[in-house]
Amino acid sequence: MKKVGKPAFFIVVILIAVLTYLAFFGFSTFWGDIEHKYIKGVDDIRWGIDIRGGVDVTFTPPAGYDATDSEMSAAESIIRGRLVSQNITDSEVYTDYAKDRLIVRFPWKADESDFNPEQAVKELGETAQLTFREGTAEDGPVVIEGKDVESAMAGVDPQTQEYVVQLNLKDEGREKFSEATGRLIGQRISIWMDDEMISAPVVNNQIPDGVATITGSGSLEEATDLADKINGGALPFALETENFSTISPTLGTGSRDAMVVAGVVAFVLVSIFVIAIYRMCGVVAAIALVGQVAGMIACLTGFFAVFPSFTLTLPGIAGIILSIGMGVDANVITSERIREELRRGKTLEGAISSGFQRTFSAIFDGNITMVIVAVILMGAFGPSGSFLSTIFSPFFRWFGQSATGAIYSFGYTLLTGVILNFVFGVTASRLMLKSISKFKPFRNPALYGGGKA
Repeated sequence: MKKVGKPAFFIVVILIAVLTYLAFFGFSTFWGDIEHKYIKGVDDIRWGIDIRGGVDVTFTPPAGYDATDSEMSAAESIIRGRLVSQNITDSEVYTDYAKDRLIVRFPWKADESDFNPEQAVKELGETAQLTFREGTAEDGPVVIEGKDVESAMAGVDPQTQEYVVQLNLKDEGREKFSEATGRLIGQRISIWMDDEMISAPVVNNQIPDGVATITGSGSLEEATDLADKINGGALPFALETENFSTISPTLGTGSRDAMVVAGVVAFVLVSIFVIAIYRMCGVVAAIALVGQVAGMIACLTGFFAVFPSFTLTLPGIAGIILSIGMGVDANVITSERIREELRRGKTLEGAISSGFQRTFSAIFDGNITMVIVAVILMGAFGPSGSFLSTIFSPFFRWFGQSATGAIYSFGYTLLTGVILNFVFGVTASRLMLKSISKFKPFRNPALYGGGKA
């Protein structure tokens, strides 16, 4: 490594101070009452439902019913639509196809005191009411219902290359649909999910065989979404509640505040300990810890406004506290090695260089095992569509997704903490220590645990 100049200490400290300020307070400008946010602070952290309060429910089909993957996907689409229709947009819906489970989490509505979670869960699990109606009015005559639908499948018309939905009707629905399409040519038959119109295709010709093609989708995603909604309305079962729990906002924020206080106390006590025992090495370690914590906060907020925030749960806060301990551990190992080298008679520069070189492999080995653990946690308990979940799905299919969110947040904060430990606990600490040791007032080996100069 090239020689480190005297200014390096001050440059690193200034960079850590700037990062800390921006990570906690962010940066934004105002034009009148309009705020333009450039960098997000702690106020922009997205808290998990276990902190801000909400409902956590697991749905399953009735006992003995083996739902297909397409039916579970359809049920997920319906639940998402119902949450949006209730103005609950900040929700989590996951499908565990292996165990035929739907895990749904949604927060308490803001400023709502009479919210009934039991009724909300009941409404979510009911079979969707699918109807095909003449015209586009909600009270139009019903042509067929969801029970008359066999299936709906998204695809591409080979002739027009348009995205379409192919609708297959049961025997009892074919005659009714044939009669209606025969007299409504040139008019619309609207498709309703509960009280929401999801499509209103024009009838181009009579359909006597119960096989219809719905056009008008702008993309394959739109066609798939429409097919899922139709299939959901045609589900022959109502979802049953397997697990149901609620968390009050008061309990959640109280637990969060307690965890934050525990983290602050741990940080202060650890800093006092390393400074008292390792003197200048301890001071450098404390400064590096500040940078590590600030970096973790930045990773949670998304830092820059264009990036989404990560959801932080109570186990995620525990991961931050654990990462602080790991950051201290790296500095303690190095400080002990520097002290040993000084007592063996090495110069200050030689002891510092040797201390970091000899401890790097031990620090690396210890941290890489934590990286592996964090990656496995994120893969096993992450959302089904995530990169890590896809990689580990063949090995961890026995993990249900009911733990997604809380454990995933723990794995994320643990992973970012380990990575930032290398940045601040190893690299930044080495730069600061080599730099500060060049100043005459700080060249006394006793300040680093050695004997008097």
